[in-house]
Amino acid sequence: MYLERQAISLEQAQALLSGLDITPKTEIKKVNESHEQYLAEDVVAPFPIPAFRRSGYDGYGILSEDDQDFPREFEILENVAAGQTFDANMKSGQAVRIMTGAKVPNQVGKVIKIELTVQTSEGKVKILESMKSTNISKIGEEVEQGEVILKKGTKLNAGAISVLNAFGREEITVYQKPKMAIIATGSELLKPGEAFQEGKIYNSNGPLLTGLARENGADIIIEQTLADKFESTWQTLKDLAQKVDLIITTGGVSVGDFDFMAKVAKESDQFLFNKLAMRPGSPTTAFVLDGTPVVALSGNPSACFTGFYFFAEPLIKKMQGTETSIKKGTAVLQSAYSKRNEYDRYLNGVLEDNVVALHGHGQSSELASLYLSNCFFEIPHGTIKEAGEQVVVWKIQ
Repeated sequence: MYLERQAISLEQAQALLSGLDITPKTEIKKVNESHEQYLAEDVVAPFPIPAFRRSGYDGYGILSEDDQDFPREFEILENVAAGQTFDANMKSGQAVRIMTGAKVPNQVGKVIKIELTVQTSEGKVKILESMKSTNISKIGEEVEQGEVILKKGTKLNAGAISVLNAFGREEITVYQKPKMAIIATGSELLKPGEAFQEGKIYNSNGPLLTGLARENGADIIIEQTLADKFESTWQTLKDLAQKVDLIITTGGVSVGDFDFMAKVAKESDQFLFNKLAMRPGSPTTAFVLDGTPVVALSGNPSACFTGFYFFAEPLIKKMQGTETSIKKGTAVLQSAYSKRNEYDRYLNGVLEDNVVALHGHGQSSELASLYLSNCFFEIPHGTIKEAGEQVVVWKIQ
């Protein structure tokens, strides 16, 4: 099936997708159930940390005026464990046994760690020497009351969850994980467990995209395969557009008799593009169907992998109120690349110590090398690159 196609650049395609009107959705979640989601609000400290003068050691608290003339013996006035308080009047020559993390009595000027003491008798302790530090953390020394402790857009990793719990937060407002559908098209696709048949292949692109989408924060509602039939493809996409925030497909975007995604795109309510001046993935297609963006990637594994990062990943991140995590820069090419191409070529590579190496053979059909790729690098159209030359790279891991 042939449809007229106008090739646009990678940058133009990305601009069309980034221009889509996407408003991230928010939800209130239990803090301990919001791991890996992004904050939709600034979090302000409701009280300082420490919230009281806190002991940094197990030891003995003494008055500032008694911090001299060691070694000397002190009367043990009280034992203060973490979670307890003691603020009775202290006199010179008295000490308070205090545990790490416990509230330091107001009169105590220094805590001498237990390693510098000897208990001489019941209720008595000899302090052998002083210490330079008071070993007392001041109120608000780590976090002041009213300070922004986590900014809007922060990804809630284990440390962030811990901070929220330290302030007693039970719930938090986060961006919803975008609901996604992953569709692999092709009558040649087999499911895992099915007997191998000549001329058919097992579906690997669907699981590839599902894994990549989940790694980037999406909630996969549907993953399925579709045979090469226009009517069923059209109806399935129409149905899914009512249920999910984003649809990613693989296969059916080229110019063959059974490649129907370009036709679906032309009949959608907002056509974006169906050809790119790039290799691999030149037939990549994008459109909006009933308000839901659809990114139709090539069925070639390497092209599918590359297309996900250049086109789907930024949308997934935008739907979570944040930006793409792909980092663009430059690196030195390890080995020469001498194949000229009419389009800019984006190759899977391994980036280490600012040196990038081609991984695999640079073919769009390659699958086995994808799991080691941590970047893409560009060979501009009509050029070759010698070893040691600089190239543009996109770091993805």
